Amino acid sequence: MNTYAASLSDIRDAAQRIVGHAHRPPVFTSTALDELAGCQLFFKCENFQKIGAFKFRGAMNAIACLSEEEAQRGGVTHSSGNHAQAVALAAKLRGISATIVMPTSAPAVKKRAVLGYGATVVDCAPTLEARETTTADVIARTGATLVHAYDNDNVIAGQGTVGLELLDQVANLDAIVTPVGGGGLLAGVALATHYLHPEIDIHAAEPTGADDAYRSIQSGERVRTHSPNTIADGLLTTLGERNWPVVRDLVKQVHLVDDDQIRAAMRLIWERMKLVVEPSAATPLAVALSADFQRLGHQRVALVLTGGNLDLDPMFVA
Repeated sequence: MNTYAASLSDIRDAAQRIVGHAHRPPVFTSTALDELAGCQLFFKCENFQKIGAFKFRGAMNAIACLSEEEAQRGGVTHSSGNHAQAVALAAKLRGISATIVMPTSAPAVKKRAVLGYGATVVDCAPTLEARETTTADVIARTGATLVHAYDNDNVIAGQGTVGLELLDQVANLDAIVTPVGGGGLLAGVALATHYLHPEIDIHAAEPTGADDAYRSIQSGERVRTHSPNTIADGLLTTLGERNWPVVRDLVKQVHLVDDDQIRAAMRLIWERMKLVVEPSAATPLAVALSADFQRLGHQRVALVLTGGNLDLDPMFVA
C-alpha cells in the first residue's frame, strides 16, 4: 500500500490548527459560465483567503507544527509570490521571525506585502540556484527551519483542507479541477478526496508553457528539468518530489491550456462573476471550457480559484 505525504488524519489535524486563522472561503456559482461549460460549475474562492491565496493554509499549518525550539529560530523560505506572503503572515501570527528569500525580479507589490507582515527579505538573483543557495546560507546562519512552498508534508496537509471544505460545501460532485505547479494543492485536494469520496475524479490544469506535470504523467517519471514560459506565474515551479506519487496515482488527467485560453477564462471570471483572480487561478475554468474536458461528460464540477494577487502597479503608472 502506498504511503503518501498526508493521511486523512493529517489533513483533519491541519484543519483544526488553522481554524481561527484561515478563512473558510465561499463557493460561488455562475449560470452564464455553466452554459458555456455545459455543466454545473462550483468555484471554491480561495482568492478570498488570507493573503489572497490558498497558500496561507499550508504555511499556517507548517508554522504551527514547528516545535518550540524550532520556532525560536524562526522559519525561512524562498518565494517570489503568494507563499512568501503566507509564511510571513503565519510567522507573525505565531509571533516568530521569518526570513523570505526573494528574487530581484519579484513584483514590488509582493515584496511590500511580505515586509508589511514583519518578515525579513533577503534578495537574490532570479534563478532557482540562487534562491536555493541563498536560503541555505540563511539556514546555516540562523538555524531557521525551511518551509518549502510545496514539497513539505505539513504544507501538503494544509492545502488538503481546501478539499475537506469543498466536499463539505458541495455534494454529489463528479470532478474537481485544480491548477498544478509544484503540486501541493493538487496533492492535498486529491488526497482528501481519495480518502472521503474516491468516486470523484481529480483533474489538473497546467499551462502548455509549464507542462512538467503533463510530461511526468506521460513518461511515468517525474520531470526535473523545466524552462517554463507562461502568463500563469504561480505555476512556474516543477512538480514536487513529495507530490509526484499522489499525482501519478490519484489524478485522473492533467489538461494543458495555453495562455490565450487562460486569458479568456480570466476575463470571463472578471466580467461574469466580478471576481479578481490571477492567471493561475483561471486555468481550471480554461480546462472546463475546453472540448477535451467537456467530452468527459461531467455534470457537477468544482474549480479551485487559487488566488487573486495581481500586480496592479502597471495599471496606475502614468
